[in-house]
Amino acid sequence: MKLVTFSTGNSTGNADRVGVVTGDSAVQDVTDLVPGGTLLGAVERWGEVGAILTDQAADRTPVPLADVRLRAPFPAPRRNIFCVGKNYREHAAEFGRSGYDSPDRSEDLPDRPILFSKATTAVIGPGDDIDPHAGLTSELDYEGELAVIIGRGGRGITREAAAAHVWGYTILDDVTARDLQRDHRQWLLGKSLDTHCPMGPYAVTADEIPDVTALELETAVNGERRQHALVKDLIFDIPELIATLSAGLTLLPGDVIATGTPAGVGIGFDPPKFLASGDVVEVAITGLGVLRNQVA
Repeated sequence: MKLVTFSTGNSTGNADRVGVVTGDSAVQDVTDLVPGGTLLGAVERWGEVGAILTDQAADRTPVPLADVRLRAPFPAPRRNIFCVGKNYREHAAEFGRSGYDSPDRSEDLPDRPILFSKATTAVIGPGDDIDPHAGLTSELDYEGELAVIIGRGGRGITREAAAAHVWGYTILDDVTARDLQRDHRQWLLGKSLDTHCPMGPYAVTADEIPDVTALELETAVNGERRQHALVKDLIFDIPELIATLSAGLTLLPGDVIATGTPAGVGIGFDPPKFLASGDVVEVAITGLGVLRNQVA
């Protein structure tokens, strides 16, 4: 099932709704069928909500997607987005060569997942503008990523049990202020500026994705393809990420895990190709749609 959070006006002041997408062109409003009227409420009680939506969503009058404003699946996540650094081999090498890594220019692959987070206030939806934060950063970069949505929470989740804790998937752009990332010698600030976590357009349930490792990711800037990879190329796969995170930290329903970005980010070019005002970034993943945002 493909779900969205949406509003029916152009202003963020309009109340968010939850919808089921049909045929990639229409949405059926199911807000009254989900607890709390939010996608998070649906995820938390999916065992019962999924069956209700399967039975009743088709009875709702479809509204063209073109007539609504799509929001991030979770416009205000309950806590920071979990992220993974250097999780594709070629990206680990390009990042090591770039001079932005710490403490040196090592191209060695990590032996354990590198984990950090993005603030919830960075989240925006498809079509929303990315704030360039002129005067604060001059080295704005993109990172297209597959994001995992946790369904059943838990701690001490094993690799073998990890799939049972995945509710579904979405697309995320881990927009990064590279100069802040480098100068502060940590990643939180450089990753968390307002509007620097575009997410969406859809939240797709895991049953719609029979083989997540076969998904293909592409990122284009102004129509030029910059990134291209298969999810099977991850250094640390999704079960390993869930097992690592949950070893001593309780994962919660609705938690989002961004699995890492492949090679082709701006700092991977010589000279670097940083984002500028007016640039359009599009991240596409098989079966999950296209996440499109413009730099303001």
